[in-house]
Amino acid sequence: MNRNFRVMSNLFHNGKDSSDDLFESWSYSKENYILFTVGIITIILGYVIMALGETYSFQSLSVAPVFLFTGYLIFIPVSLIYKKNKQK
Repeated sequence: MNRNFRVMSNLFHNGKDSSDDLFESWSYSKENYILFTVGIITIILGYVIMALGETYSFQSLSVAPVFLFTGYLIFIPVSLIYKKNKQK
């Protein structure tokens, strides 16, 4: 059983020591975190604008959904997909 565990461990860790720095192979950069933060702020701002407007106002029915759409469907996905090209 111990031998099987070592074989499985080597499959998942490729023989590397688990004490290696986790963030060396981390694929997200500073730009990803900035885009994600902008998306979260945009979403929060959209909900605040919606809450402050009257029920059937232009603010609640038009402005706030644009902020929410931008945050949820543009900034957050872009922050997860964006990958900076490294010059060799």
